[in-house]
Amino acid sequence: MTSAQKIYFYPVWLRIWHGFNALGILVLIITGISMQSSVEASQILSFNWIINLHNIAGIVVTLSYFIFFVGNLVTPNGKFYIVKPKGFLKRPIQQATYYAWGMFHGAKPPYPISEKRKFNPLQKYAYIAVMYIAVPVVIVSGFALLFPEIIIDQIYTFSGVFVTAIFHSAMGFFISVFLIVHLYIASIGKSPIENFKSIINGWHHVH
Repeated sequence: MTSAQKIYFYPVWLRIWHGFNALGILVLIITGISMQSSVEASQILSFNWIINLHNIAGIVVTLSYFIFFVGNLVTPNGKFYIVKPKGFLKRPIQQATYYAWGMFHGAKPPYPISEKRKFNPLQKYAYIAVMYIAVPVVIVSGFALLFPEIIIDQIYTFSGVFVTAIFHSAMGFFISVFLIVHLYIASIGKSPIENFKSIINGWHHVH
């Protein structure tokens, strides 16, 4: 394979961020579900330990998000998150049609990966929604729940803590769904593990 057939999409800093972020998110999801259920995590850890793990994972995700945010400001990686107004709805519809029908009938991807295009339209919109909306809301609401004295007492007729907890849980659920879809989409390629290898060695192979 020649160098023209592969693109160095994932520099070291991005791979390190991805690893810490993925680990932190997984721990947050598992401990978050445990905290909201009446069953402790297979009775292995006490409820207090689960809370402590959740808080530690929250700090890890916060620090990793800072790396992601600053990295996108000072490196070329940020350009892949810019959305152009032209074809704002047309592009994701085309990509959704490909995922739902085209790829099962031998159609070519409408937006193949290239040096200028790291994400297809659906991926870009999803990543923006998660990384620039959902994750910041989870982080802010999480720290607010950690220090509830800073939360407004009442929001209309509801408790401020209750509303904050609802936002925190809702965004956490959204991220959980995204993670499942993200893993599925990552398995689509020449082989199910090809994209996973890319995030380890940094190189994306273009076919």
